[in-house]
Amino acid sequence: MTDLRYEAPATADAAIALLAKATGTTRILAGGTDVLVQLHADMIEPELVVDIKRIPGLNGISREAGGWRFGATATGIELMDHEGFSKAWPGIIDGVKLIGSMQVKGRATVAGNLCNASPAADSVPPLMSSGVIATVVGPNGKRDIPVSDVCTGPGKTSLAKGEIVTSFFVPDAPPHSGSAYLRFTPRTEMDIAVVGVSVNITLDASGTCTAATMALGAVAEKPILVPDAAKALVGTKVDEAALDKLAAVASAACRPIDDKRGTKIFRIKVAGVLAKRTAAIALQRAKGGAK
Repeated sequence: MTDLRYEAPATADAAIALLAKATGTTRILAGGTDVLVQLHADMIEPELVVDIKRIPGLNGISREAGGWRFGATATGIELMDHEGFSKAWPGIIDGVKLIGSMQVKGRATVAGNLCNASPAADSVPPLMSSGVIATVVGPNGKRDIPVSDVCTGPGKTSLAKGEIVTSFFVPDAPPHSGSAYLRFTPRTEMDIAVVGVSVNITLDASGTCTAATMALGAVAEKPILVPDAAKALVGTKVDEAALDKLAAVASAACRPIDDKRGTKIFRIKVAGVLAKRTAAIALQRAKGGAK
């Protein structure tokens, strides 16, 4: 392993400067639940690790105009334990709850789950289907981008050299909205998604669907949005026929690989089944049912 340099800057500007000047591979340490495992397994050999946990302003969960904002170092447990955010966005919490064990969630961050860029990351499809915006800062200033534009492939993101995600903005959902995320795994706990599905639904006063989004995980080279989900559900009461259409849309959007955890055919089939189940939960929540 190459010599590893560890830095824990006190400001975002200092972190950006360190990352921008580095000539070799770099990694950002927020929770460390991916980076430290990869280091110990010799999967990565970075020249520089920049610990951002001590930077003021990168943690916390708060209300702001039009939505919620949480920092890049906010842990999974902090999100789960925040009553207001959990009530507003149960679908995002569904995904966060599945990031490893309770101990892992005490350290792991959504920013790390996103920037690790695993196609099977559990928090990413719910962020995408909920229209979450990532705030990114770097040598050329600040920019806001949809979470759906961050991952570009396995282990790869659209972030430029020196850029870091500093926070996430979650816009308020319209009234009568519901969100949910489900995944399939061979084991019930401590496993990686073979398929993950997130669905968001908005209803009008009569119970007719007026908006719908869906994102899939572990069925392509990156988590993907499925625009045709709206065509399947909007204008319906989200009845069985509409759910069958959604299942077909989900399966058609898949472009998976065969691996030891599941075949292409299996993943395509499961995506459709999970899409119906997830949408049913989102519908119940939109109607004010159990969270």
